[in-house]
Amino acid sequence: MALQLQLRTVSGLRGRADRIAKAAFRGLSFYTRVLESCEDEARFEETFRWPVASNIDGNEILEVQVFNYSKVFTNRLIGTFRMVLQKVVEEGHVEVTDTLIDDNNSAIQTSISIEIRYQAQDGTVGTWSDKEFLETPGPHSEGDSRPPLETDSLLPGLRQSSDVSPGKSSQQPADRSFRRAGKGVFSAMKLGKARPTKDDHRKQDEPAVLEAEDLDRKAMRLGGGLDPDTISLASVTAVTTNVSNKRSKPDIKMEPSAGRPMDYQVSITIIEARQLVGLNMDPVVCVEVGEEKKYTSMKESTNCPYYNEYFVFDFHVPPDVMFDKIIKLSVIHSKNLLRSGTLVGSFKMDVGTVYTQPEHQFYHKWAILSDPEDLTAGLKGYLKCDIAVVGKGDNIKTPHKANETEEDDIEGNLLLPDGVPAERQWARFYIKIYRAEGLPRMNTSIMANVKKALIGENKDLVDPYVQVVFAGQKGKTSVQKSSYEPLWNEQIIFTEMFPPLCKRIKVQIRDSDKVNDVAIGTHFIDLRKISNEGDKGYLPTFGPAWVNMYGSTRNYTLMDEHQELNEGLGEGVSFRARLLMSLAVEILDTSNPEINSSTEVQVEQATSVADNCTGKMEEFFLFGAFLEATMIDRKIGDKPINFEVTIGNYGNQIDGTAKPVLRRKKEGGDGDEEESELLQNSSEDEGGEDGEMVSVSSSQPMKPLVTDRNYFHLPYLEKKPCIYIKSWWQDQRRRLYNANIMDKIADKLEEGLNDVQEMIKTEKPHPERRLRGVLEELSSGCLRFVTLADKDQHHSSRTRLDRERLKSCMRELENMGQQATTLRSQVKKNTMKDKLKLVQNFLQKLRFLADEPQHTIPDIFIWMMSNNKRIAYARVPSKDILYSIVDEEMGKDCAKVKTVFLKLPGKRGFGPAGWTVQAKMEIYLWLGLNKQRKDFLSGLPCGFEEKKIARGQNLPSFPPISLLYTKKQVFQLRAHMYQARSLFAADSSGLSDPFARVFFTSQSQCTEVLNETLCPTWDQLLVFDNVELYGEAHEMRDDPPIIVIEIYDQDTVGKADFMGRTFAKPVVKMSDEQYCPPRFPPQLEYYQIYRGNSTAGDLLAAFELLQIGPGGKSDLPPIDGPTDMDRGPILPVPLGIRPVLSKYRVEILFWGLRDLKRVNLAQVDRPRVDIECAGKGVQSALIQNYKKNPNFSTLVKWFEVDLPENELLHPPLNIRVVDCRAFGRYTLVGSHAVSSLRKFIYRPPDKKAQHWNMTAKHLKGYLAMANGAPRSRPTGEIVVNMEPEVPIKKMETMVKLEANSEAVVKVDLSEEEKEKKKKKKKGGGGGGGGGGEEVEEEEPDESMLDWWSKYFASIETMKEQLRQQEAAAAEAEEKEEMEIAEGFKGQAKSKEKSKAPKEDKKKKQQAAPELPEKKNKQKIDELKVFNKELEAEFDNFEDWLHTFNLLRGKIGDNDDNATEEERIVGRFKGSLCVYKVPLPNDITKEAGYDPTFGMFQGIPSNDPINVLVRVYIVRATDLHPADINGKADPYIAIKLGKTDIKDKENYISKQLNPVFGKSFDIEATFPMESMLTVAVYDWDLVGTDDLIGETKIDLENRYYSKHRATCGVAQTYSIHGYNVWRDPMKPSQILSKLCKEGKVDGPHFGPGGRVKVANRVFTGPTEIEDENGQKKQTDEHLALTVLRHWEDIPRAGCKLVPEHVETRPLLNPDKPGIEQGRLEMWVDMFPMDMPAPGPATDISPRKPKKYELRVIVWNTDEVILEDDDYFTGEKSSDIFVRGWLKGQQEDKQDTDVHYHSLTGEGNFNWRYIFPFDYLAAEEKIVISKKESMFSWDETEYKIPARLTLQVWDADHFSADDFLGAIELDLNRFPRGAKTSKLCSLEMVTNEAELPMVSIFKQKRVKGWWPFVARDENDELEVTGKVEAELHLLTAEEAEKSPAGLARNEPDPLEKPNRPDTSFIWFLNPLKSIKYLICTRYKWLIIKIVLALLLLIMVALFLYSMPGYMVKKLLGA
Repeated sequence: MALQLQLRTVSGLRGRADRIAKAAFRGLSFYTRVLESCEDEARFEETFRWPVASNIDGNEILEVQVFNYSKVFTNRLIGTFRMVLQKVVEEGHVEVTDTLIDDNNSAIQTSISIEIRYQAQDGTVGTWSDKEFLETPGPHSEGDSRPPLETDSLLPGLRQSSDVSPGKSSQQPADRSFRRAGKGVFSAMKLGKARPTKDDHRKQDEPAVLEAEDLDRKAMRLGGGLDPDTISLASVTAVTTNVSNKRSKPDIKMEPSAGRPMDYQVSITIIEARQLVGLNMDPVVCVEVGEEKKYTSMKESTNCPYYNEYFVFDFHVPPDVMFDKIIKLSVIHSKNLLRSGTLVGSFKMDVGTVYTQPEHQFYHKWAILSDPEDLTAGLKGYLKCDIAVVGKGDNIKTPHKANETEEDDIEGNLLLPDGVPAERQWARFYIKIYRAEGLPRMNTSIMANVKKALIGENKDLVDPYVQVVFAGQKGKTSVQKSSYEPLWNEQIIFTEMFPPLCKRIKVQIRDSDKVNDVAIGTHFIDLRKISNEGDKGYLPTFGPAWVNMYGSTRNYTLMDEHQELNEGLGEGVSFRARLLMSLAVEILDTSNPEINSSTEVQVEQATSVADNCTGKMEEFFLFGAFLEATMIDRKIGDKPINFEVTIGNYGNQIDGTAKPVLRRKKEGGDGDEEESELLQNSSEDEGGEDGEMVSVSSSQPMKPLVTDRNYFHLPYLEKKPCIYIKSWWQDQRRRLYNANIMDKIADKLEEGLNDVQEMIKTEKPHPERRLRGVLEELSSGCLRFVTLADKDQHHSSRTRLDRERLKSCMRELENMGQQATTLRSQVKKNTMKDKLKLVQNFLQKLRFLADEPQHTIPDIFIWMMSNNKRIAYARVPSKDILYSIVDEEMGKDCAKVKTVFLKLPGKRGFGPAGWTVQAKMEIYLWLGLNKQRKDFLSGLPCGFEEKKIARGQNLPSFPPISLLYTKKQVFQLRAHMYQARSLFAADSSGLSDPFARVFFTSQSQCTEVLNETLCPTWDQLLVFDNVELYGEAHEMRDDPPIIVIEIYDQDTVGKADFMGRTFAKPVVKMSDEQYCPPRFPPQLEYYQIYRGNSTAGDLLAAFELLQIGPGGKSDLPPIDGPTDMDRGPILPVPLGIRPVLSKYRVEILFWGLRDLKRVNLAQVDRPRVDIECAGKGVQSALIQNYKKNPNFSTLVKWFEVDLPENELLHPPLNIRVVDCRAFGRYTLVGSHAVSSLRKFIYRPPDKKAQHWNMTAKHLKGYLAMANGAPRSRPTGEIVVNMEPEVPIKKMETMVKLEANSEAVVKVDLSEEEKEKKKKKKKGGGGGGGGGGEEVEEEEPDESMLDWWSKYFASIETMKEQLRQQEAAAAEAEEKEEMEIAEGFKGQAKSKEKSKAPKEDKKKKQQAAPELPEKKNKQKIDELKVFNKELEAEFDNFEDWLHTFNLLRGKIGDNDDNATEEERIVGRFKGSLCVYKVPLPNDITKEAGYDPTFGMFQGIPSNDPINVLVRVYIVRATDLHPADINGKADPYIAIKLGKTDIKDKENYISKQLNPVFGKSFDIEATFPMESMLTVAVYDWDLVGTDDLIGETKIDLENRYYSKHRATCGVAQTYSIHGYNVWRDPMKPSQILSKLCKEGKVDGPHFGPGGRVKVANRVFTGPTEIEDENGQKKQTDEHLALTVLRHWEDIPRAGCKLVPEHVETRPLLNPDKPGIEQGRLEMWVDMFPMDMPAPGPATDISPRKPKKYELRVIVWNTDEVILEDDDYFTGEKSSDIFVRGWLKGQQEDKQDTDVHYHSLTGEGNFNWRYIFPFDYLAAEEKIVISKKESMFSWDETEYKIPARLTLQVWDADHFSADDFLGAIELDLNRFPRGAKTSKLCSLEMVTNEAELPMVSIFKQKRVKGWWPFVARDENDELEVTGKVEAELHLLTAEEAEKSPAGLARNEPDPLEKPNRPDTSFIWFLNPLKSIKYLICTRYKWLIIKIVLALLLLIMVALFLYSMPGYMVKKLLGA
């Protein structure tokens, strides 16, 4: 499917000029080459081809434009030809000659002649002729029809060629991967290096690498002036292009990384919980990661416990396992030793989610707790925590912690990833498991045979069931006994919050067995890939679709060594089974009463699905041909070897078959055969339409031949074995096609980005143009996808996921295409880096979208078998080799020759075993529908005959069983091995003895071995003669096989160690081509060497493959090299290829050696340094006694050497330190290779260029400043106003200026302004909401301020700056996104839009400087807090003295062994300078030039010097817990030279964030003692103390640095107070010294507060106040101003270190790379020969201030009534109030009980007294107590100052009932209401709007506050009100006016006036009768009494009646 245009001639042109034409169709344009100086006729004769995916519409237009080409200016349009393609569409072939039209649409004389062909997709139009166009004989002898280049503008002079072969099949792949010219020096892999062909118009000498001016000259543009900002380039450096259409590019990284265990650390800080649901609870938090659980301590009776406890979990597992672990935080109520407690709520998230967060952490976020047992309940509270996951080598930047004063905004800081809504709902996940097939056998067959013999039953040997794991829960289906094809039709239901914070669902088929229950196969479903959270997104959905499972090989063994593969760890090496399943999600409506509220996993029956729901069964055909099998590992042995290819279980002959017992019959029809049949091994002839076609799935066994001592090869020669397999699968190719299109776009994008990075790395000009080209390709690719995917037919078997994914992919790609177009226009030289990042994001997104979650055809496995045992394998994804008629949909390796490296399965492939190649194969694969198979051979190299199986001779369609090549070409390969660098250290000396081995086809050769070096320069030419390659000659030219180069380390004994490998493609010269530029001789290039997955150096080499013609070798170019007689048979690299050298001088500054470790147990005593570069070198002076003085006596030496002109080819410089021992022995101590000399190259300044540069750089500055400058000043003086206290938002206003103009920097701020500011601040502080913000008292006077005030103010500033940076970044991003979005809505709109943000910005900037004024009421002097080491800020202080680490010892083989740190055996200090030899005279003629120092002028002496080192340790944060209780007892240890200070007695008990606040003075002598180690240890009562972490500081580099790191320059100069000047030298003295050293004129202090330094003038204040307030004149402020802007002084200037606190990470050698905490500190150094410094600044921690809080509870009201009266049934309550201030109720106090309150009113008049210690700066109460009875000492805790009041109902015989509570934060709580009526729930819930008060400001507060509790529905309700008075006194005031507890003396409170009804009934029975009974039941009682009397009388009567009657009757 393509449109093809042949542009023949353009005639009737006027004048003589260079012509060029451009053809455009559907937005893709191609350029012709430039025809130089042609007159009336231009014969282009070029062919262009547009692959099209959707049929061409008759109205579409093809456009050809002809230009006059200009090298410098824009091309001038001559005329345009446009043609509507209607006729072309109808006829398929049209020839036209027509006139061009000009801009005004009028015809001109010039005419054009073209021919167009079109073939539609369905083949309706025309047919291709065999040769697509008959070549018109032109300048190209080979008739190479030129393929198009992909982007708008191409550099003429980059020509391309690719031939059309007559022998190819008619279906020519449309994507002729385009040749690219131009060279990249570094390249990851140069397989696709294209060389420009020998075009006639190219001059002989034109270089292949395009230089900048070339590009500028040649880069062509359309329309408009020459604006270099819109030029795009097609690929200039085709780094990894795949050159032609016959070969694929191999993957260079070998070692499987998946499944290998790594170190991880999960650290979780539980800070506090809020709003927990429940009454008066004792909460504990349980932290669970995977299987491990840890608990916090218990906090008693509080709903908002404060913990601040830190937990660390360490793991050593593979990444996949790690990221699936679940972090579960649950809050448990009242847990103790005996009972487990009840769950309040929990929160779950997987580790992977945390790891994907920025910085791998959540910091200070609130987790929402919910109850999994009760879905309808809603949230159960919030838990504030920090969670971080650190892998090895990740460093976590903890946001800087100061006192967190800002009130926590819970909703705004939820613990959820971006984009997850705060309100998560419950959802049901339905995972339906239908059936499985193709299961392997899982039992031994012995038992089965016994059974069969006994009972005659034959069973399948597997009992499968499916287990699904999701979010920490497991569900299982039933077990299907004995079935290879189990049917389940069950669904597993999970209930989980949606969206879930667990990314993957694990589905496993397991074999049920009492003894050995194992996984058969595992599949992970990534929820991100089956759902989309956007506004047009969809819920997770999947299938019904088949899932393929891979794992270990299928042969059953009891102990399977690759069992882990079946668990899903690592890459599966064989097909295991496939499972039909589906997934759906339903969001629950929790308000629905029917809902089952449990979250237990449920399993129930599900309806089965129709057979055809997953697609129609189609017959697929897989063909493979083995073209070469070399580099077979010798360890395998020389038994015959064969290769087996399998797809699913088809083709698997050893262990594929596991036939179900019940054979179902085929049910007719080819598509609907039952699948049970299908998964069978097809080797049993399955009869079919094409006459008994049998699958042949493995090659014939063949004995290997020896290549060399490591490898065999198989002698395939001209006979190449083939395999073919028929298999049946559901036809879901569309899924794979869409993935392939996206993959191809992504591949192209990645290649383009590599190009751009390569251009940046090698400093090629105009990388931005290439980036524009990349974006053009991307946008056209995206639009192609949209048109292709759109025609997706709607067949029945598409699942919902297919439809939704298609929609979202189309949306995403359309969007991406538009963004790319917009970005293209924004790419400028200066925005390059940012845009590159954005484009990288596109790449990630494309890769993510291209990954298809619903499998279709299983992957193909290629196994190498020896002696019927499986040895090594390769796995090829089926989509990569899938055929389609549409070119973009084709797999990238389909019908191409691919180089495949086989690897060992599973764990065997880890580490060194995985680095050796098991076998290298050249294999050709094709997979497609059987009915499309007619040209499955089309991509093979031509020139073969097919050999078929004998019985299939008469059937034409039978695939061949082998190919016999009749054509063979003979070549000579020349490998020019020049040098390698940065190789792997393979010997214990830290060096290697490297040699390289080059493999090409079945030959191999070695270079010589160079001893003891990591940077060998072999300079050797290896010639491979008589290399035979099979196939057509012209294909060889474009498509040579790849060369493999392996580097080994030669050992005297044993075999050589493998050090790395790289691949290359040779430049090919056919016998009929000339050996001349531009392709020959080839240039040296860098090839990246890999060792496993890590890089291990670069190889500099060139490779050429020369065809030996009929004339034999005599025709080959001669090998002319510098013949070295002494090198014997070794040929050096020939002249045209080796680099051009020129003379350089290398100067070395030898300073000294440091920290040398012992060598072979002996100490180093007399070391020397040898420097070597390119065979020349120099030795340092010998250090006579290393112990006494490790510095060198002679500082500078030099040597001259020939180095390549091209700096990128410079060899490395080797530094080796040897120790001179007795008897002339030398031992190597260590070595260092400086791999790039670039940063040490000195380029003499070019006067003119420099001047021009400066001007350009500072032009903007001039303009900006000149506008504001007063006119009266003399020219060249420019004023810069500076305030001494720079507000945060002010940018630095200094400007770099010309070296000959003067600048004035004025620094002044009049006293009045200061006053005004102070007033302003006072005003701002008081009223309304502002009042609550303030921390300090109104105006702290000077005496109250201390160093900590300065520190906290600085931290606030730092946080403010970080916030502003973030805001600015966000704003910029927003703006950019807006621009991108606006980009395609028309330009006009976007202009208006962009105006708006600018104005906003201005407003913001104006508002900003006032921010700090509101906050800091008084300007506190600040210092600079660096949240990193000082070294990081000042480039390691290597401004002139560099430190080179000396290494020795092997590099560890796997990641765990030796790290770089462990290999360091010392450090060499010195520097280098490299320059071309004749230096310009003016440098050496300068005044004071000392020739002995060469380029290193003005260097201090390196004699020993005594220094006072003063180390200040401020505090440590986030220490790693060292004790079992999850805490540590840290103390500081400092070591410098022989001084070792352990501050053990001052350890800080049980604290992970200790404040040390100490300074230590140490006297040291540089250079002997220059490495300062500050460590934090954990104190232990018994045993040794453990190291928590340490940090090392190189003091010497700091001391000598020009940045002056000895003592930081403060912000202001003052001579008393907390900010006193620390340095013994005053600013003016420092300034004079700096001026003298830097040879700068100055300082000249002038009148009126001016100082002139060099040509800058600074102004500033000149007065200073002493302690007594006297004002004196001084120049110090002026001098300080200059020092703070020293970097602006020309030539000598550099930034001086300010007064600062640095934050250094603490590391522990046992846990390399994982931070163990951070230490805030700084170091001052004072030379001892100068005046002594003053005493150390006092930074001891602030002592907490003692306070006493008196709380009087006056009354309560409206307390809810809990009890029912025994007698009366009345509601009443026995009220008392409980209060406490410190943590766990340890100081709780209760009032007496107001019994029997009937109205809820209670009267108390009761006083609580709470003494406490309070830190105002941190707003925390400090308490010290023993943790338990066993604790050794008290632990200090800091807790928030919160007063808790609770109201209770007292019960005598049962527990008291809790009624309600209120917590008041003493720093900000709502003002109490005036009366009980005004007191409402608002005061608790609506804190934001209410005026807040602080007891520390108000001192005394009285009012009503509500008690609240939650009702059954979790709603807050008022349960009472309390009238209280709070009174705060300092300890002194409390002593002066004491008060008694309760109502006691002194200052007693009166008894409350309680109603008579208030008493206890069983203590006052009479009272109870009186009050309770009498009042109410008086009449009732009287009635009862009367009735009783009556009863008694009746009773007496009845009692005595009978006696009387008897008496009467008897008459007694």
